[in-house]
Amino acid sequence: MTIEPFQLPEFYMSYPARLNPHVAAARAHTREWAREMGFFEDQQGVHIWSEQDLERHDYGLLCAYTHPDCDERELNLITDWYTWVFYFDDHFLELYKRTRDTAGAKQYLDRLRDFTPVGGGAPPEPTNPVERGLADLWTRTAPAMSPAWQRRFAASNWALLVESRWELANIAAGRIANPIEYFEMRRKVGGAPWSADLVEHAAGAELPPRLVDSRPLRVLRDTFADAVHLRNDIFSYEREVRQEGENANAILVVENYFGYPTQRAATAVNDMVTSRMQQFEHTALTEVPALLIESAATPQEQWAVAAYVKGLQDWQSGGHEWHMRSSRYMNAHANTERVGLPFLSATIGLTKPSLDSLGPKRVKQFPPSLVEHAGSSGTQGLSLPFEVRINPLLDAAREHTVRWAQEIGLFEPVPGAARPLWRERDLRDFDFALATAGMGPDAGQADLDTATDWLTWGTYIDDYYLEVFGHGRDVAGAKAQGARLLEFVPVDLGAAPIPLTCMERGLAELWPRTTAAMGTAQRERFRRALAQFFAGLTWETSNFALNRIPDPIDQIEMRRLAFGGDLTMGLARLSYDGGVSDEVEQSRTVRDMNTIACDVAMLTNCLFSYQKEIRFEGDPHNTVRVLRNFFDCEHAEAERLVGILISTRVEQFQRLVEHELPALYAEYELDRRARQDLTRRAANLRDYMAGILNWHQGCRRYTEPELLRRFRPELFGSGLGARTPGLGAARLDALTARMGEPFRSPTGAPS
Repeated sequence: MTIEPFQLPEFYMSYPARLNPHVAAARAHTREWAREMGFFEDQQGVHIWSEQDLERHDYGLLCAYTHPDCDERELNLITDWYTWVFYFDDHFLELYKRTRDTAGAKQYLDRLRDFTPVGGGAPPEPTNPVERGLADLWTRTAPAMSPAWQRRFAASNWALLVESRWELANIAAGRIANPIEYFEMRRKVGGAPWSADLVEHAAGAELPPRLVDSRPLRVLRDTFADAVHLRNDIFSYEREVRQEGENANAILVVENYFGYPTQRAATAVNDMVTSRMQQFEHTALTEVPALLIESAATPQEQWAVAAYVKGLQDWQSGGHEWHMRSSRYMNAHANTERVGLPFLSATIGLTKPSLDSLGPKRVKQFPPSLVEHAGSSGTQGLSLPFEVRINPLLDAAREHTVRWAQEIGLFEPVPGAARPLWRERDLRDFDFALATAGMGPDAGQADLDTATDWLTWGTYIDDYYLEVFGHGRDVAGAKAQGARLLEFVPVDLGAAPIPLTCMERGLAELWPRTTAAMGTAQRERFRRALAQFFAGLTWETSNFALNRIPDPIDQIEMRRLAFGGDLTMGLARLSYDGGVSDEVEQSRTVRDMNTIACDVAMLTNCLFSYQKEIRFEGDPHNTVRVLRNFFDCEHAEAERLVGILISTRVEQFQRLVEHELPALYAEYELDRRARQDLTRRAANLRDYMAGILNWHQGCRRYTEPELLRRFRPELFGSGLGARTPGLGAARLDALTARMGEPFRSPTGAPS
């Protein structure tokens, strides 16, 4: 008798699965189709599948559960697609993963891309069952959909295939991906975005192209993908880890990096499944209806979105039911009772669950108060393996940015507030020039001044959004402010509105100064970075409005935007003259380098800003707090987990630079200039991470005495801003004993 590695947890499920009445026909059809494609024939002398294997896996049942309402012809097509993708997975495992044949894998995968021609055209002549199946499926699928959908699905299919090389490389190196890397890559390798595209085909409801990339629909896809993949990791742990020697499994990742035993790791992964599904529900019931109203969606567009949401819901419930039944997975001792919300109506927004039905994990995300007693985090031992170099022009940049801030009015009172958001002393304490002097140690004076002004302006915007929109729970105001600010960054450098506030005056001055020498493509990228920054701040405002602490995945992905990672990294290389093609820029290696540097900076900020954000601002967007809430652990444990995330991302960055970057040079046959540019990019990112840490260690923005001076000026008597020498931690705690109660922000809104 096989002893299972852990007991399956209790699963959250929104509503029961439903079975398509054409299940028997789909089973019979896909069996004959698989035989015609050659799936039951040995490949290169290796056995992949037998007819009995297909019967046991029962993909007809999977698709009948995940697509309960489509007709027989459509169900047959969908079932063939899933039969093909699972066959590909096992075919790739036997011929390339087990043999560690990375070169052969690349050639094999490169050919598959040609079998999904967008807009028509004949595919190459198939040479194996995988190619034969894909060629047949594409010709049966693509004609019913627009070229826009074909491009999306071809991209999803290619990502599913090519990212298998990532798994193969990790197996060959004996490497388990770090948590952030794993969750991001699992979406692509696991194929759920591919499944979401097929939901549109099965429902006969293609998403409006103008809404496809909107945040609500992107969140639906991502949360759907995360829940599907992480649930699969729970059921497949025994087969993948114990039997096949795979190392791409979320439970294994949590075990390996966080040091948790298998049962606790499985519970944590299941909690993440629950959280992702509840994020899906929240988005479907709140953000999607708002999107349809704001975009003036037509009735047909509304119907298509509603059918898509319903299709993803059906897939979640049906996929879970199939996992409970398929012989492919560990399910012998499964608890068949599942908890969740009532059925979410296809007419989005009509069903609103009661609090009693939400479950403890959801209620835990909405604490009664966001303000807590909090000491500073343990940052003394935090270090990075990168040299800190400081630009010798630092002092001049310091004085320049104070003068600039005075000129645009950053020290003026905020409308409706009792006092200015910042004073000159605050800006000098923040010392943003120290940050940019570390991020750009070789920059000239003009570039250093410009970068410092941008960082000053961006941080003011961040503080303003928190004080005015966050504490005021004003999501509409945050959206409107972001839209208004974007009017001051015309790509063509044309006319902009007359600035009415210091924020607008700052942006109106910075934009032409910074972008005058840029090409159109560079200005478009810079503008997108600003738009993402505003979108991240609006997301934070919406969480304030709900008193919501985000889950770890949502926190990492959206905090990058609100932190302004793309913006600040761009500032660190204003004089950078890229000679790299868009294809190389979009490669996983280059994108990962940028993302990792942003994560290291953002997580470093979370450690240093913990007391400021939790005790003084009631800000839920701190990764220490997010992990403490999610794992239900003490502060020290959450801090340890953040430290692990930082160190593992740094290790990944070094591995990318030392091993993957040279491989990228060879794969794309890059010329000398492109190689030099990417080498400089890597060095620049090292400076960025080192400079950010050095700034946090050297500035006074996060020190307890300065926080008390800024947020509790009444503690210092009539001399506003005066220091209290020798005021110890015990005395500070006594003076702030009422900190647990909501206090008044400068705008008069409860924090």
